[in-house]
Amino acid sequence: MLGENHSLLNEFPEFKDLISELSSQDASFAEDTKTYNALDKEIRSLELRDSPIDDEEMHKLKHDRAVLKDSLYHRLQQAK
Repeated sequence: MLGENHSLLNEFPEFKDLISELSSQDASFAEDTKTYNALDKEIRSLELRDSPIDDEEMHKLKHDRAVLKDSLYHRLQQAK
């Protein structure tokens, strides 16, 4: 769905406390979370404005978000 919120807390509400803990204790995790959420916000904004970029660039943004999401999820799984 267009404009859907895919922030890390929205995607993994069961890890809310762990996300907060890792974000305060692990600078790399915090930076990746910040980047992921910024990408998600940018994608939502573009979708709500009818994607004023070409399809290839939108696909790259979504790909980058998915790669980060997978990485963050694996790190959450390892830390639990």
